Amino acid sequence: MRQAGFPRITPWGPRCLRAICTQINCAENAAYEKRREVRDLEQALIPVFRVSELNEYVSLMLSNDPNLSDLRVSGEISGFKRHSSGHLYFSLKDEGALVRCVMFRQQAMRLSFQPQDGMQVLLYGRASLYEKDGSFQLYANYLKKSGEGELYLRFLALKKEMEERGWFDESRKRPIPFLPRRVGVVTSGTGAAVQDILNIILRRFPRMPVVLASVRVQGEGAAEEIAKAIRAMNKKSAADVLIVGRGGGSMEDLWAFNEPVVAEAIFSSKIPVISAVGHETDFTIADFVADLRAPTPSAAAELCVPEMDACNEAVHLQSDRLRRALTARLERMRATVRLFATAKAFRLLENRLMSERQSLDNVREHVFRSTREQIVRARSELARMRAQLVALDPSAVLERGYAILTDPDGRTLGGVFAMHASDAVNIRMHDGTAGARIETVNMTDGN
Repeated sequence: MRQAGFPRITPWGPRCLRAICTQINCAENAAYEKRREVRDLEQALIPVFRVSELNEYVSLMLSNDPNLSDLRVSGEISGFKRHSSGHLYFSLKDEGALVRCVMFRQQAMRLSFQPQDGMQVLLYGRASLYEKDGSFQLYANYLKKSGEGELYLRFLALKKEMEERGWFDESRKRPIPFLPRRVGVVTSGTGAAVQDILNIILRRFPRMPVVLASVRVQGEGAAEEIAKAIRAMNKKSAADVLIVGRGGGSMEDLWAFNEPVVAEAIFSSKIPVISAVGHETDFTIADFVADLRAPTPSAAAELCVPEMDACNEAVHLQSDRLRRALTARLERMRATVRLFATAKAFRLLENRLMSERQSLDNVREHVFRSTREQIVRARSELARMRAQLVALDPSAVLERGYAILTDPDGRTLGGVFAMHASDAVNIRMHDGTAGARIETVNMTDGN
């Protein structure tokens, strides 16, 4: 029986449970489709931008913002470039951030000073988006010089110090050799600058040897590497001229070439140095110390190596000039000789010369004849004197049986007056000597 107050309980079997699950799944699917329809409706209401449309929209929003359409920004100039069109491109920075800037030619012509890296300025202009690449930048209408940046002040202090040391004196700078045997290059081995240098050198003088010292050109330790490479080039006498430099960049990028260690290495270099740092508007301490400053690395390559074809042409031209000059001089000398040969004075001189030659022959013959006669007379006199000497020679007397007596000391005894009984004497005859002793001494009458 059913009890009052209690609902009727119907037992659920498997078929009932499957039906319930099917109903639940259908409800969830319906809810998912509803949510997707709502989401698709919401997505249809959100616009889809193309990239150019997005940049244009953002640029319009920035232009319509009153705070950004007329603003003033204070900062330090970095990466300054003046385009050939007259437009100025640079960045403004402080200790925490950096923003790109552009100043068009019409506004740049009104400037009363030359902007430079490190200069502190106040920019009047507006902020916008460069739609082509989506970069945020400032468009300057006017620049006011408000001071000099810390980096630029350091540059001026170093420049003054080096100048007081005499490192910038023109009198100590050496000429660059016209045709070096080898060219040394101190720069980054992976940068565009070294490729420009090598291309220009090999194009102008294909057989020119190039010695590359690959170094870091910016960042910590770059200055020490540059100085070490310069000293190594000098120690090994690796080249006749050095190109030291890099491509363009901001003042911070080029700062390694302002360091005193690099300036000292260039000053002490026995090899002439060409500085080639950055672009034409960039100046570093290395530029002032070097023997020659090139506005760009490409210009440095042109300054240190002549064109081989021009050298060959100059050699051929000078050879032709020298050949023509020598030929002309020889012709003038031949004409002068012919003129003298046909002149009356020359013929008189020739006759005089022939007469003198004949006189010289006569004198020579007389001298020869006189000399021969003197030699004959001298020989006759020599023979006569030889005969007299032979007659007076004691040896000849000894040959006839005579003898010469000498005392023990070798003195010749001229007679018996110098002899005494028992004296020892030496007897010299033609065939030898003999010793004797005096027995008696008898002097002839009258002695």
